Formats: sequence, structure tokens, C-alpha cells
Amino acid sequence: MSVERELNKRSGSKCELCGATENLKVYEVLPTKKGGIDESILACSTCINQIENPETVDLNHWRCLNDSMWNENAAVQVVAWRMLSRLRASGWPQELLDQMYLDEDTLTWAQATGEGEEEENKVIHRDSNGVILEIGDSVVLIKDLKVKGSSMVAKQGTAVRNIRLDHENAEYIEGKVDGQTIVIITAYVKKL
Repeated sequence: MSVERELNKRSGSKCELCGATENLKVYEVLPTKKGGIDESILACSTCINQIENPETVDLNHWRCLNDSMWNENAAVQVVAWRMLSRLRASGWPQELLDQMYLDEDTLTWAQATGEGEEEENKVIHRDSNGVILEIGDSVVLIKDLKVKGSSMVAKQGTAVRNIRLDHENAEYIEGKVDGQTIVIITAYVKKL
């Protein structure tokens, strides 16, 4: 059964955030480990657009989180937490955040994108050209890199897709090269 069909069944063919019934799409909640229904939500185009473009956010649209933050699915909880964190300066979202409970793994997943951190505390990852890197970006190696602890050499020009960020060190990202997850120094990559 397809992910979209399973999400339609799970959500009753409604946006899992605002309850809309039109223009529904599968939205993968990054960072993902294995993908699929447990790491995706069914969301309307309005919600997806506002999640991906913070400058277009309509504060009143997100009052729907008052209900959806109690959803039993972790992916829905993660998106609700991230949006409430993004909007918390407006007052009522902070009140909802104070009521919300996430287990440790779900909270770690929610915080993985840096949402909710104060701007001055955020760790910003930049490639060799100074371009900001985000979770899920693709990069290319600009130098041959020896992988510590193995005989493997990651060759210059190798594309690394769906990177993850180290939230404690701005110089480190993780990605898969030849099926092996490695840590890469950001000074040796260029964003695609």
C-alpha cells in the first residue's frame, strides 16, 4: 500500500494539521531515518507552503494546532511543536507549547532542525563558499577525503544527498558515501 493511501486512511482524508480536505499531499518530516508513514504527514498545500516559507505565515491559520498538537502520531506532533516554536513570540503559541508533552525521542526529532532555538544560539553550517546548509540538502565533495577508521577514500566530486547536521558543531555534517554514513567537514563540501 502506498504511503499516500495509508496517510489518507490514517487521517480520514484530511490535513493532519488544519483539517482541510483539498489539495492534500504527503509531507515528509525531516530528518528521516527510513521514511514511510511514520515519518510523514498528510497536509494541505496551505500548511506546507507556510512551513517551508516562514515569511508567508498567517498566524491565525495555525490556531488549528490547538487540536492537532494532541495527535497520537509523532510526525504530526513534531510539525506542531516546530510551528508553535516558530510562532511563540505571538503569545498564544507559547501557552500551547507549555501544555504540550513530547517523549524524549520525539522531542529530539522536533529539535533536529534547530526550530525553537534562539537565533544567537543556533549553530549555522556553511559550505566552502559560505552558503548555509540545511538538513536534507545535497552537497558535493570538493576534495578527496580519507575516512578515519577505514581504508575508504571519499572521492572529489562525490554527491552526498540528504545530509544531517551536527547541532553542536557547525563544521560537521553527516551523509552517506558508498552506503556508509560518515562525518564530513563542511569546508570540504559545496552545496548542490
